[in-house]
Amino acid sequence: MSTNQGQGQQQPNNEGRHDDDAALSEFLASLMDYTPTIPDELVEHYLAKSGFRCPDVRLIRLIAVATQKFIADVATDALQQCKARQSGVVKDKREKQQKDKRLILTMEDLSKALREYGVNVKHQEYFADSPSAGLDPVSRDE
Repeated sequence: MSTNQGQGQQQPNNEGRHDDDAALSEFLASLMDYTPTIPDELVEHYLAKSGFRCPDVRLIRLIAVATQKFIADVATDALQQCKARQSGVVKDKREKQQKDKRLILTMEDLSKALREYGVNVKHQEYFADSPSAGLDPVSRDE
């Protein structure tokens, strides 16, 4: 009886693996009909630039979908950073904020969001995110 139980336990594992393989094959086949937001040519360009060449369109589209997901996640996190920053407005400015509910996404918001994913962004001082941008280095210290 113990041998039957052992065999019975192995079959679901094999069936589970077969189901996973079938699901993966089905997913890869569905990528042939999918048009990603990021064009195949752009993905191929950056893959070639990094030394990777792949003739399989399914893999190119899989990378495009993963990139699209990454960008969407970063944009969502940057939006949360922006909302958190703008909700910290001093009470005197609450009335103005009530009238103007537009969100202004800054490089600082984007940099914080990217930092969570291990990407460090350094931007030049000419960006308008900083109140001291465009000033002489001497006048910034004052």
